[in-house]
Amino acid sequence: MRAEPSRHLAPAAATAAAGRWIRRPQPRPAARLRLFCLPHAGGTPALFKHWPPLLPDWIEPLMVCLPGRENRLDEPLPEDIPTLVGQLAGAVRPWLDRPWALFGHSMGGALAHELTQTLIDQGQRAPEQLVISAREPPQCHHGGDLHRHDDDTLCAALTALGGTPPELLALPEIRAIVLPAVRQDYRLIETYRPDPERPPLPCPLTVFRGRDDPDLDAEEADAWSRWTDAGFRVETFPGGHFYLSDAPGPVVARLSALLAQ
Repeated sequence: MRAEPSRHLAPAAATAAAGRWIRRPQPRPAARLRLFCLPHAGGTPALFKHWPPLLPDWIEPLMVCLPGRENRLDEPLPEDIPTLVGQLAGAVRPWLDRPWALFGHSMGGALAHELTQTLIDQGQRAPEQLVISAREPPQCHHGGDLHRHDDDTLCAALTALGGTPPELLALPEIRAIVLPAVRQDYRLIETYRPDPERPPLPCPLTVFRGRDDPDLDAEEADAWSRWTDAGFRVETFPGGHFYLSDAPGPVVARLSALLAQ
């Protein structure tokens, strides 16, 4: 039998993690559900900066900040995804005193899936909803070696995906800040070796994708159905890999409707 998380845990118990792993842009002590948001490779909580005012008051958004960015620039990333997820699970656990859900975009989708598996294995309750955005399922993992290429090649790949304005990547001072985290994140996700034999999750799983995303086609999105035995759907939005940045309103509205169910 899985142990229920303590009902006595308060956000104050998580203050140390909050300053490093978790950003709480709009504290909502009365919210009945917490939503953890995990960004893409090289991404920061700023990916979700427009979300808090768009979410209903009963959802408290908690943004994950990985090492190597924002106030964690001097912190190295772990050597592999399992180690990173283990550390993240320790930071998240104090916040699981009420129902929770995850939204992970791109690399954040892989982390969200692994984090859900890890927390359930540790005896935590399952999330109300796991939403994977712009990420292929483990059995279709792409891999790659972009992290081994030079800065110009890396910048060209980022520009092609549309997540970073090319005029910013042309500035040496911006490259010096952005590219180390991007390269390390790509190393993690490209050398990631997911276990395709793990059992399905006991929670609903929804895939969000951009209709024109070169990194996730409709067939791969549908293949996520193998990873849940509690309900599955795919939601498609106009746009490419960063569809959620182009028009956050419809994305947050659909996510809120899912969580309301």
